[in-house]
Order: sequence, then structure tokens, then C-alpha cells
Amino acid sequence: MEIKANEGKNLNIEIDGVEYMRIPCKTKLVMKEDNLGEVLDEYTKDVRQPDDLLFVSEKIVAITQGRAFPISEIKPSWLAKFLVKFVYKSPYGIGLGSPYTMQLAIKDVGVPRLLLGCAAAAVTKPFGVRGAFYKVCGPRAYAIDGPCDCTIPPYNRYAKMAPKNPDKVARQMKEKLGVKDVFVLDANDLNVDILGRSSKDIDMKLLKALFKDNPLGQNDQQTPVALVRKA
Repeated sequence: MEIKANEGKNLNIEIDGVEYMRIPCKTKLVMKEDNLGEVLDEYTKDVRQPDDLLFVSEKIVAITQGRAFPISEIKPSWLAKFLVKFVYKSPYGIGLGSPYTMQLAIKDVGVPRLLLGCAAAAVTKPFGVRGAFYKVCGPRAYAIDGPCDCTIPPYNRYAKMAPKNPDKVARQMKEKLGVKDVFVLDANDLNVDILGRSSKDIDMKLLKALFKDNPLGQNDQQTPVALVRKA
């Protein structure tokens, strides 16, 4: 496997005087029928080392758990259509700014927490404060995403929920792959969230800093996995 950065991205990053290498691992198009462990093993085995940290996109975790759906199969309720009015529309992803994704949030996050998030957004919006809705609703709401023209087909017409039990998934993948630690990652050009960790030995600030420049990309790179090691 050739080690190189995605176009327009850097392979290495320096944090607190230490340089780290982020190795993007290109995979096939991951589908619901795929086994996550087998995919990660197949596409990292030629380069991974026992001391590596393995980061896997929450998107392919959710897909292999059956938590991604064609929008043609999602029927937004009147409540979903109403609640989207309170969500900030980010240029980096549709988030819950669509009735389709909001309907998934109603199912996965629950109506009471969503209503509380809407109330927080309504109170803070006049003061120019953005993101109150997501802060109240939590990372499971933030990880929900919907159709986007820049996403590789067929997922440009899909909406997905956050992965289920991401800490458990991370622990299982660590055991299977024999790496130092595994993390389930939700990253874009705006924000980085660590949804799942196989252990809590590494500081969360470092984990987020490693991917603050989004080296995996968000388009058709097909690199939903990265190995990280000291350069």
C-alpha cells in the first residue's frame, strides 16, 4: 500500500512539538452487507503496526449497522418539518437541516431532547449564538447526516443515524486488529467529534487535534479509515 496524503491535505501534523503521520486508507464502497472488521482488516493489513492508533469514520460504522437509509424510504412527519426551522444550516453538511434527517433524530434522539434543543436555539439566536441546538441534543444528533451532492453514490441520496454503541465497536475492532487503540471519528472541515473509544488513555484534545484539518476529506476520496503513528 502506498502511503500518501489525500489531494490538498497533509500527511503529517505537529502537535505540541511532536509530529504525527496520518495514513489515509482507501477502501471499497462499504455497504450494509459488509462486515466492518473484515473491511478494516483487509484495507489496513499491509500498513498497520501494533502501536498504531486506528481511526474509523462513524459513517461506515453506521452503514454496516444498518443505520443508513435511502431518503425515498424516510417519511418526514409534520413535527420533523417544523423542527428543521430551528437548526443552523452549516455549509459543511446538511446535519439536521433536512426533514429526512430530522425524522431520524426524532427516532434516535427523542422528541423531548429535540424540543429542548429548539428552545435553546430560539433563546440564543437573537444574540447571534449558533449551535445551541446541537450542544443540547448531543453528539448523536450532530452525527446524523443527510444527502449531499459531493458524497459518493448511492450515499448522495441517503440519510444516516449515528453509530450504535461506538465504544463497544471500538473495543471489538481493537481486539480484532491488534492495534494500540481504535476510535470512531466524526470529522469535517468545521468540527471533530470522537464518538467511540476503545480506551480513555489518550487525551481527547490530542485526538481531536490530530484531525482538525480533516485529512480524510469529505468527498470521493473513499478513505474512511486512518492509521496514526508518530512520524
